[in-house]
Amino acid sequence: MTSTTVEPARKFHTLLAGGTTECSGNCYGIESRRDFRAYANRARSLRLSLWLLCGLFFALAASPGRAVDAAASDRAAALRGCLATYNAPPRGADGRVDQSRLLQELAELGANTYNWLVWHQATDWDDLQRFLPRARAQNLRVWGTLVPPSESPPRTKTFSEPYRLDYERWAQEIARLSLAEPNLVAWSIDDFAHNLSVYTPAKLRLLLEGARRLNPRLAFVPCVYFRQITPAFAASHGGLLDGVLFPYRNESVKANLTDPGQVAAEVARVRQLFPPGLPVIVDVYATRHSSLGDSTPEYVAAVLAAGRAAADGVMVYCHQNPKNQAAKYAIIRRAFAPISSP
Repeated sequence: MTSTTVEPARKFHTLLAGGTTECSGNCYGIESRRDFRAYANRARSLRLSLWLLCGLFFALAASPGRAVDAAASDRAAALRGCLATYNAPPRGADGRVDQSRLLQELAELGANTYNWLVWHQATDWDDLQRFLPRARAQNLRVWGTLVPPSESPPRTKTFSEPYRLDYERWAQEIARLSLAEPNLVAWSIDDFAHNLSVYTPAKLRLLLEGARRLNPRLAFVPCVYFRQITPAFAASHGGLLDGVLFPYRNESVKANLTDPGQVAAEVARVRQLFPPGLPVIVDVYATRHSSLGDSTPEYVAAVLAAGRAAADGVMVYCHQNPKNQAAKYAIIRRAFAPISSP
């Protein structure tokens, strides 16, 4: 090393040792020590900050799984214990939902959830937004349901308005609404498995990622029939779902709305195919089916009782009119009553 490089190095090591140096004939040992100590203190502070940042980084790197698990647990918890009716709300002469009457009837029934179908009127989405704060005041959880392409024009007369078949937009708008109104706990698509060419795993994942970026606690619970819940469907879609709305129709034997005897067995089969702990909600036909006919009050009572015993919740399709459908309305009210402990 040359003398020009040795001298600065000597002075630096002298400072480290706490000694003094000379520069241009002036003694600056005290000032240099003071400056160096200030520098050393800043360096120690910087090292501590770096250690803290590293610790925070590794904590965050390790926590996403726990955060995801917590959100998934919240989504499932919002579905369990569901006592709901679905669709067919009372309406006024203008076609708008009579919210006061609907809330009164849900309270009479002892329902804790209502599934709002956005389909019959162009005002349904707007009415849902008005309904949510009133439902929240009554401690009601709410689902929002859309219709798929198979239930949209040209096959039917109406779309789910206003976003129609733009399910990516729907997912995000429902998620935004659920942030403002946290009692909107789930969304669903009717006849989901009739439209798997539209809801491929890749497309569904995209929809759910968009919704969960906004609200990771919003559950997705599509309507899927027993014959459609196959090992292949469970393998391709099961990991993306937060629950299943399962309309019971005795399909493991012969499809009908007269035999309630297979509820427990069919629920057990659905559970077997999906990931452990996935909530299964039994959808009970209280309203006439286009090809299977109508159900009786006794049938509705039996399926509700079996569903409450075997599944994670029950939902009645459709909401019943207390005057025109008084017998089934009374059955639902009794079925939704608290179950006493043995």
